[in-house]
Amino acid sequence: MSEHEGRPDGLILGVDSVQIPVLDLDAALAFYRDRLGHELLWRTPTAAAVRLSRDRAELVLQLERPETEVDFLVASVDQAVTDVVAAGGTVVDPPFDIPVGRVARVADPFGTVLTLLDLRKGRYQTGADGRVTGVRRVSTGSDPGPAAGR
Repeated sequence: MSEHEGRPDGLILGVDSVQIPVLDLDAALAFYRDRLGHELLWRTPTAAAVRLSRDRAELVLQLERPETEVDFLVASVDQAVTDVVAAGGTVVDPPFDIPVGRVARVADPFGTVLTLLDLRKGRYQTGADGRVTGVRRVSTGSDPGPAAGR
């Protein structure tokens, strides 16, 4: 039996998004949305997310970082960081706020960096054109789930 009996499914709830660097957001949307058929979920001046057809995760096209990043969804970033450190991992970037919740980067004992994300503040609310207009709160009893209009 796991030492985390209160969390039988494990710390990581799922993949929230895969972020890939692009040099031109409009060109990336023309490729992924217009040519490959992925639905636009949301857009900001520096990033846009498209729906992956058979997955709840998003593909985020972003201008801000040169590396590909996988964001793992957790119930609480602060608790997840505590648990990772207690299990032998280390903190790379401590928890910080983002518009939809909190995020942190940790490393496992083997040096693999994991980006952990929670959606405690809600999901992105968008206009008809997909541009982010705000954050829609979700009730505390509901599972915000990966992606889906973050």
